[in-house]
Amino acid sequence: MSLSGLGIGWRPEIAGFVAGLPGLRFVEVIAESLGTQGLPWTLAELRDRDVAIVPHGVRLSLGGAEPVSDKRVALLAEAAEVTEAPLVSEHLAFVRAGGLEAGHLLPLPRSWQAVNAVVANVRRTQEQLAVPIALEPIAALFEWPDDDLTEAQFVTEILERTEALLLLDVANVYANALNRGADPESSLEGWPLERLAYVHIAGGRLRDGLYHDTHTDPVPPEVLELLPLVKAPAVLLERDGDYPPGDELRAELDAIAAAAGFKEIG
Repeated sequence: MSLSGLGIGWRPEIAGFVAGLPGLRFVEVIAESLGTQGLPWTLAELRDRDVAIVPHGVRLSLGGAEPVSDKRVALLAEAAEVTEAPLVSEHLAFVRAGGLEAGHLLPLPRSWQAVNAVVANVRRTQEQLAVPIALEPIAALFEWPDDDLTEAQFVTEILERTEALLLLDVANVYANALNRGADPESSLEGWPLERLAYVHIAGGRLRDGLYHDTHTDPVPPEVLELLPLVKAPAVLLERDGDYPPGDELRAELDAIAAAAGFKEIG
């Protein structure tokens, strides 16, 4: 089962709103939020309506120098099983080092050494998963010096060596381009879009000279304009707070559907 159409990130605060969207094709749930208590009933109802559920991990630290935790991978695999997920996703980032937790997704140096570390951790993760994994490059407010590879080259190398899929966040592409002084449209060149599983889109804002991928602001028109260039089979809106009234959120979903060439949410 592959993803298609329009989705939204499932959060408890908007569970009722999400449950009432008739044209919804899939949702994404933070894998670590599921715990061991089973599915919330609203998620179980979506699953029973054949709305696909994708567990989205935030704690594996695939880019860390240490091997990924077998326990954390097992929880991701369990989330995939309980949701009957067609795939799972995680970030190309690290969140811990030397036993210390950062509390944030941190960018990786685009070096061959980092490629090797990520590939090893992705392969360890894949050994425990019964479904494919899609990898998401993050939005970064800083870069490490002396990179060996462009971001597109870095991601392509990892995907080719692991046969993982790509979760491309066009809002992250936009954020990184602005923060690097690059053109967002040109920044899409060279990405391995043939391995695209689905696309994220989210809102953000400029603050202190940097574009912040907030997930609490409306999607800017400039980010929407990137969607037709990607030709995504499936697009998911991430919203993680400061939720607008339902009519406004539905209108935003309809605007995303129109930009991606899908039917309105209905």
